[in-house]
Amino acid sequence: MSVGKVVKVAVAGATGYAGGEILRLLLGHPCYQAGELEIGALTGASNAGQSVGELMPHLPELAQRTIQPTTIEVLEGHDVVFLGLPHGHSAAIGAALPDSVTVIDCAADFRLRSAMAWQHYYGTDHAGAWPYGLPELPGHRAAVAQSNRIAVPGCFPTGATLAAWPALQAGVVEPDLTVVAVTGVSGAGKKAKVDMLGAETMGSLKAYSVAGAHRHTPEIKQNLEEVAAGEVTVSFSPVLAPLPRGILTTVTAPLVEGVSAQDVRAAYEQAYADEQFVHLLPAGQQPQTQHVVGSNMCHLQVEVDEAARKVVAISAIDNLTKGTGGAAVQCMNLALGLDEGAGLPRAAVAP
Repeated sequence: MSVGKVVKVAVAGATGYAGGEILRLLLGHPCYQAGELEIGALTGASNAGQSVGELMPHLPELAQRTIQPTTIEVLEGHDVVFLGLPHGHSAAIGAALPDSVTVIDCAADFRLRSAMAWQHYYGTDHAGAWPYGLPELPGHRAAVAQSNRIAVPGCFPTGATLAAWPALQAGVVEPDLTVVAVTGVSGAGKKAKVDMLGAETMGSLKAYSVAGAHRHTPEIKQNLEEVAAGEVTVSFSPVLAPLPRGILTTVTAPLVEGVSAQDVRAAYEQAYADEQFVHLLPAGQQPQTQHVVGSNMCHLQVEVDEAARKVVAISAIDNLTKGTGGAAVQCMNLALGLDEGAGLPRAAVAP
């Protein structure tokens, strides 16, 4: 595998959880190991001037590097720029960087195609939409491979979309979905918040932003309506759990009359037969977040509740890998014409 030149990569927001995960994966990328990928500027805001060793001691290879301010002057001149910034900060940077730079945004700024949905959930002007970086969703792999502007999906939409789209595309469920996703606390980012303190989260579960209030609701709906025959209703409830990493998502939908459990299973087997990062588990085995920690995998199970006439699909992902940083590197690989799985672990950390 070769890109034919040294690719220079910058990470904006490098000291956040998403930025740190991208760096961890880049350090293990075969192109980095071969000297064909160079990690360039690492930028931040309040942490500018501090060393990587102070802020992210789990990355000893970069310990002597200094965090620079996030400016166009610092970022331009790179071949790839990852944006791990808070929502609302990516649009201006994406517009200012030249087309010669591949920009991969881990925030929400360019995920939603509907300006109305964006304004409702985020309250600012809509910056537009970039190709959506979930290669496993039909049609998206080719779009990402042909683009130099890519929007990385949200972590909740990744787990929910991978769990639900095969059933909707195959027409084995009614388009009325209930989604419950249990997430670790790293999904809230590094910013200090009282409700994220250990004393507030340990030994407790808490639902939040329910009844359609969560910002990922329109993103899930947008994804699933691409493969469904019409409008999809999504009721999404996130639940905070005392875990560092991981999302376990349960999607429930009414079974279409006349469809069997075998039909449902066949739809998922066909959808994911060639996908290296989706593992459809054997019947009777349930996904667990501990089995995907540090990997770019989605573990998935689908079953039919015959008594209730419901399909139940359950996915497990690491919210920082397949849910963010791993997805970003997967998109970079596609955009640069590399092996899609380069640098992305399928094996998790256990125990």
